[in-house]
Amino acid sequence: MQDISRSIEACAAYYGDDAAAVRRYILDGQKRAMALPNRGPLRFDKNGNIHSDILADYATYGFYIFEDLLSAEETNDLKNDLEAMRDNFPTEMGATTDAKGRPALGADTTGFTLQWAKPLSDPLGGTAIANGRHQVKLFEPKPDTGAPQATPVYLGGSLQFSKACVVTYAHPGLLKMAEAVNGPDFVPFHEGLFIKDAGLGAAVSWHQDGDTHWDNPDFDENIHGFNFMGQVYGSTAVNGVWVLPGTHKQGRVDIVKLVKDAGSERLPDAVPIICNPGDVVINNRQLVHGSFANTGFETRVTVNFGFHRHSSVLNIHGAGIHAEAVTFDEAFIKERARLIGIAIEARKQRFPEETSYEYAPDIETNEQPVWNDTVFASLKNYNLNDLSI
Repeated sequence: MQDISRSIEACAAYYGDDAAAVRRYILDGQKRAMALPNRGPLRFDKNGNIHSDILADYATYGFYIFEDLLSAEETNDLKNDLEAMRDNFPTEMGATTDAKGRPALGADTTGFTLQWAKPLSDPLGGTAIANGRHQVKLFEPKPDTGAPQATPVYLGGSLQFSKACVVTYAHPGLLKMAEAVNGPDFVPFHEGLFIKDAGLGAAVSWHQDGDTHWDNPDFDENIHGFNFMGQVYGSTAVNGVWVLPGTHKQGRVDIVKLVKDAGSERLPDAVPIICNPGDVVINNRQLVHGSFANTGFETRVTVNFGFHRHSSVLNIHGAGIHAEAVTFDEAFIKERARLIGIAIEARKQRFPEETSYEYAPDIETNEQPVWNDTVFASLKNYNLNDLSI
């Protein structure tokens, strides 16, 4: 675990009279998080399946931390792509060129791509955005003098911009986990990068990601799928996601009441997801989670990508949060799921010594995905077909 004592003090200082309470909350949360049993290396049983202990802990807590899953080489690939992408970000929100006068990243796309927010703000909390899932607004610290007017917070559709993200998308251990949770015909959800720059990163208010199936008679704890969260620089109690373990089993949670009962936004049973670079988290989308403004000295960039059960999206009208709300028929789903096979081929080329994952739907239809620069270019605006539920 990183030593973030300076960041804890810096964070607490923003809260004035509540500084001592905030400091204690962070320290207590760290301690409780590290005491949970839901972390360790990705392990398999003698038959090559995900170890039952991992599945049991994920089912109990709603998240699991796979430690050291991404090699140093793979993590470095992600870092290099992130640096290249950031070098091509718009000079400011709304600009069409980068600092070198080039067309900015995503300037010619029509899908959900680079999102900005006022530094240290909570842009979604207490609003109707994303179907009102962010029920409360978190504390918004005052940025330091000289802070920019807006800071990047999220890059959607990341696979069209980063070959390294495509390769990580097909990590065979992670796809094996997706199969264990969602069945062999699992399908994509959405991909993106969460950006929480040191001293600037915006908050994401407490919420649950699911939208479509809360009243489904077949509702269960996995019906809205999950996200993998790959850590490029690590995740701490100051810059990271906090979760309420077990809430993925409870249906739609009244977060306004939780905050009212707690007397503040600092929900007493929440814990931070603490990770090192190269760790990957699986996080149930129904879990109550959120992140406070990053008032610390460590930047977090999380490589997010999620998967659904096929049955959760087939003939379902989408939530309209990550892409236009449409009904997902079999042809729509197949087109979106082609990214899995493409990514597997990309990973074969990057790590040829590795045993690749075999995606059952492609095997059944005798699909032969291809990966090259032309295919990479064809991913432009692929996220218009995100399976958002």
